[in-house]
Amino acid sequence: MEFPEDLKYTKQHEWARPADGRVTVGITDYAQDSLGELVYVELPEVGSEVSKEDTFGVVESVKAVSDLFAPVSGSVVEVNTALVESPEMLNSDPYGDGWLIVVDPSDVAELDDMMDAKEYADFVEAEKKG
Repeated sequence: MEFPEDLKYTKQHEWARPADGRVTVGITDYAQDSLGELVYVELPEVGSEVSKEDTFGVVESVKAVSDLFAPVSGSVVEVNTALVESPEMLNSDPYGDGWLIVVDPSDVAELDDMMDAKEYADFVEAEKKG
C-alpha cells in the first residue's frame, strides 16, 4: 500500500495535495483497495462550494457506495471529468490520473488538521486490526 509523503490524509481516506494556492483531492490507495473495482463516480460541478468534512460526491464499486468528504473548504475550480467515463482510473492510479477535484481553498490552514503519510499509515494499520 502506498502513501506518498507529499500528501495530507483524512480519516475518511481522502488525500489532499496543496500546490500553487490550490488543493487537489482524491481517494487513497487504501480506500480504492477496500472498495474494490470502482464502477461509478459522481462529482460536483466547477464553481460549486465545498465545506471541510462535508460530502462533495460519491464513488460506487461492485461492493459498496461511499460518500466523498472534502478535506478543505472552498470553491471547486476543476473536476476530473475523465472519471465519469473511466472510474477504474481511481483503482489503477489513485494519486495520479485518478484525482477527483481541485479546490481553491478559503482557508489553507484547514490542511494543518490532516494526517501526514506516517500518521495515516499508522491509522490504516489500526483500522485494519479493528
